[in-house]
Amino acid sequence: MRDGTRVTGGFGQQLRTLRVRSGLSQEALSHTAGVSVRALADMERGRTRGPQRRTVQALAEALGLDDDEAARLEESAALGRPRPRVAAGPAAPGTLALPRDIQDFTARGPALARLLELAEDIDPARPVVTVVTGQPGLGKTAFAVHAAHRLAPYFPDGQFALDLHGMDPEPTTARDALARLLGAMGVADAAIPAGTDDRAGLWRSLAGERRLLLLLDNAADESQVAPLLPGTGPSLTLVTSRHSLAGLESVHRTDLELLRREEAVRLLTRIIGPDRVRAEAQAARDLADLCGHLPLAVRIAGQRLLSRPHERLGKLAARLAAEGRRLDGLQAGSLRVRAAFALSYRQLPPDTRKLLRRAALAAGADFSPETAALLAGLSHDEAVACAEALTDAGLLQSDGAAERYRFHDLLKLYAAEQVEAEDGAEVRDAALDRAASWMLRRATAAALHFDVDHERALPQDDPDPGTAPNGRDEARAWLEAERAQWLAALRRAHDTGRHRQVLDTAEAMHWFSDLNQHWEQWVEVFQRSAASARLLGSRQEEAVHLNYLAWAYNLCVHDPRAALTSADAALAAARACGDGLQEGWALGYGASALHRLGRTEEAQERLREGVRCLSTQESPQSRLAELTLLSTLGALLRQTGRAAEALDIHRRSERICNRGVAGRTEVIALYRAVARQQIGNDLAALERWDEAETPLRQALAAFDAAQMPIWVEQTRLDLGRVLSAMGHPAARETLRTAHEALAALGDPRQAEAAAALGALDQATTRTA
Repeated sequence: MRDGTRVTGGFGQQLRTLRVRSGLSQEALSHTAGVSVRALADMERGRTRGPQRRTVQALAEALGLDDDEAARLEESAALGRPRPRVAAGPAAPGTLALPRDIQDFTARGPALARLLELAEDIDPARPVVTVVTGQPGLGKTAFAVHAAHRLAPYFPDGQFALDLHGMDPEPTTARDALARLLGAMGVADAAIPAGTDDRAGLWRSLAGERRLLLLLDNAADESQVAPLLPGTGPSLTLVTSRHSLAGLESVHRTDLELLRREEAVRLLTRIIGPDRVRAEAQAARDLADLCGHLPLAVRIAGQRLLSRPHERLGKLAARLAAEGRRLDGLQAGSLRVRAAFALSYRQLPPDTRKLLRRAALAAGADFSPETAALLAGLSHDEAVACAEALTDAGLLQSDGAAERYRFHDLLKLYAAEQVEAEDGAEVRDAALDRAASWMLRRATAAALHFDVDHERALPQDDPDPGTAPNGRDEARAWLEAERAQWLAALRRAHDTGRHRQVLDTAEAMHWFSDLNQHWEQWVEVFQRSAASARLLGSRQEEAVHLNYLAWAYNLCVHDPRAALTSADAALAAARACGDGLQEGWALGYGASALHRLGRTEEAQERLREGVRCLSTQESPQSRLAELTLLSTLGALLRQTGRAAEALDIHRRSERICNRGVAGRTEVIALYRAVARQQIGNDLAALERWDEAETPLRQALAAFDAAQMPIWVEQTRLDLGRVLSAMGHPAARETLRTAHEALAALGDPRQAEAAAALGALDQATTRTA
């Protein structure tokens, strides 16, 4: 009655009016209320005139009805309900009764809707079995109990719930479970057969003609569950387990997932009330995140706050923010996240337990079997077997496309605790050192696939040649997938004094880093390698890696001040050891930083000095450095309005590329592409649009073939601007693609792309 109009009519008419008023489709209401679309349609058409009270309550809540409207909707539903049926057969009242439902149960609407559809469409000859699985703390039992209460009206001949104690040291046997089920059906103790098979046969014969709902909670394995499943009849069985029970055939599966953030906040709201959540909305969202959106953790946080009505949500969030105290904070009375994890952990075989806890030492969001094997001291095949067992037990999640695994955040904290408790610092450090050494050897060998210096040997030092990446594509895939692991390994090697290994790895990464300059971690890589060179007393290597660091500051994190500092330090080191090549590079990187700082004249002077220094040297490396500085100098001249001079310089670069550099065929192709990109931009600056298009397209194709995403999209932007000036019909799509890709890569030139698109829109509007 929000608009003052009383909603009237029968239940179906009222429901439809309220739904339309709320602006919800049947599908949207189905998702929120956990009622199937088919059931909603039947209600609104009058085919179902008296839905159960729980269903009406769920609909009222989803529709946001006030108390009066909810009461009227319930009254209209009650009028259509038939008188309750008396349960058929000898089922004993109250025996194995369903546990109490949780009044503040939240979310899981789609999963509930699927179960309701199964109940509505049940085949009398084919009983339905659904297995509810998921990691500890997802609320499998709470979901199954809530679903059973919602499903109960469909099964008037009895609803039985049986805890199978699957996580206990001695789970309930199938024989004992059958005795309890038969007793619930009214079979006297003396009439219950002695053997498991005979008990199962009698149970199936009694259940076969009845509409029964059976909840088998906390199942241990398939052998425990299979004898309890009805063979025929219109029954529905809900089975919950921490294991996947993959051996059960012809069953439906409900794999519960973490709550979405808004669902976790909604659960917290239902526990502690909306006023406290509204008063500290951000703290409530922070609590949901710190609980990892795990229902058990959110419930514990809520129960803890409920018992402390004056405690601020922000106070609890601050406590949980400290990882070392998070599991301690997630306990309220007998509810403890740590205990839920420990129950599963204690059930695991020794090697599987070891892999779970040691895998918590892995860096990043996920890990490979190789990493787990190294940390646990197992073979690859043993690690895969353990990881798959942990996945089946709901303790790890596996990647759907790659052979990788990940923890829930809270479970990872628990596993890390077990490392300290069971392994100790010495064993932990040995595992980390073993994994770091292997990772750096593999990373170095993989990165050398991209080294253009053919004077160096091809990768030979992989720790496991049989599984080593073969070729650049596989090497790139491995380096990208294991980025967090090899970076953590580099960090550990530096911190434990293995400076030669740090330098070798960083040097091998140099050319690979050029292909992935959007990775911010290159700053840390070269910070550590420069520090290692300094600690080893090698001024020449220090100059090299300080130059790499200046490059990373300039192009990866766009920090020209830090880049200038690094370049100046590299220049001093290079001059101290008489390395002309590194002196030239340092002048070039310093010039790039000065240009970004707006010190244009100083930048030009450094570039000219660097070109003079390098042009007198004969090594192939000096030619590449000279080409780099010429490209930068020309770009700077173009940006200061001297496009004709810039074009001359970039033509000079192209001539050097065309003459070739000994042993550098592949990399010279990339330098040629850079020169053509610059030539295209020079011609565009001179408004020679038709001439500019061809070199830009050539550069774009070369960068694309080399899989250099930043270069590809920056060149695509340059081409789009030329096409726009030409009035070319492909201009808009070219600019749009460049803008989206540059934004995804975090490149600052995305702003240029957006501006170019805006200018094109304005021009189109004016001419329309």
